[in-house]
Amino acid sequence: MSAQNKTDTGNLLKSFTPYQAKEGEEYMNEKQLAHFAGILQTWKTELMEEVDRTVSHMKDEAANFPDPADRASQEEEFSLELRTRDRERKLIKKIEKTLERIEGDDYGFCDACGVEIGIRRLEARPTATLCIDCKTLAEIKERQTGI
Repeated sequence: MSAQNKTDTGNLLKSFTPYQAKEGEEYMNEKQLAHFAGILQTWKTELMEEVDRTVSHMKDEAANFPDPADRASQEEEFSLELRTRDRERKLIKKIEKTLERIEGDDYGFCDACGVEIGIRRLEARPTATLCIDCKTLAEIKERQTGI
């Protein structure tokens, strides 16, 4: 079950058609915003379904094994699933914040410098808040400071 982790957009990216911008089209117009809102909503729905499957799986598979090794294996499996779901819960919150940015017409522009993030980058990482240049600089600073 945990092998089918959907916390990245890998599975989602296969299920949508990339946006084809028309020449002279305004960046982050209504069609583009609707495109990204659809991607984010689908991603959120998939994550919520995964949470439901995990709860069902843990209820169905829960057993009190007499063998300590079997019990430990099951507890470790459940622990990994719960950690994955916790990351997904945080991602769902991030998706919800991103959907709020779309509603507030604040989506698609870098938080640090204000330039366009770009359609392809947003399709790869729909929750991105930094352009590629600012993100690269932030990662370099993070590596240098260890924070």
